[in-house]
Amino acid sequence: MIKAVLTDIEGTTSSISFVKDVLFPYARERITEFVALHGAEPEIRKILSEAKMIAGESLEDAELCKVLIRWIDEDRKVTPLKSLQGLIWEEGYRHGDFHGHIHEDAVRRLRAWKNRGLRLYVFSSGSVYAQKLLFGHTQFGDLTALFSGYFDTHVGPKQDPGAYRKIAAMIGLEPAVILFLSDIEGELDAARTAGMVTIKVVRGPELPASAHPQVGGFDAITFHERL
Repeated sequence: MIKAVLTDIEGTTSSISFVKDVLFPYARERITEFVALHGAEPEIRKILSEAKMIAGESLEDAELCKVLIRWIDEDRKVTPLKSLQGLIWEEGYRHGDFHGHIHEDAVRRLRAWKNRGLRLYVFSSGSVYAQKLLFGHTQFGDLTALFSGYFDTHVGPKQDPGAYRKIAAMIGLEPAVILFLSDIEGELDAARTAGMVTIKVVRGPELPASAHPQVGGFDAITFHERL
């Protein structure tokens, strides 16, 4: 019996193309200028130091930016990169350069679950800050109030069962009463290993073979609730 829903963003609540074709290029084009302008600020300095440690090199900021751009191109799930991208995207949202994309059926069902008393959470490789920006600036308005909490890779990699166990402990629920939604098989495998209920959301004309129950959108998601 489900008490909470934990959802991925990219490919689940939101289109992959929004992230790949809008957000990533926006950060890629501006990351060097952003670091040049803000690199002396303590928050940015900390992020850059973390990135240098992961890169394993003592790099000047300009050289580090080249590494960060390569990581963007490789879609690396690197925590300091995600933190920096979130700060750059903030400027885009606030300037109205784009709105956070979310599927209409996801909005409708998330609101319905919230109204019925279910607790809603987000787990994405994007930083918590970036998650709040996306849901705070959607074409449907500010949706951040729908969620009781947000999680990023600070709790662990998304394909590590330990990350899901940590999330369950942090929200004070047994994994067995948490439903995890994602479009990525490895993430769903990890969540199920941790004891969560899983459903794969696959938007498209065909549902490929999967070890998890599959739906073509949020309207097809069904589960037994415990309020």
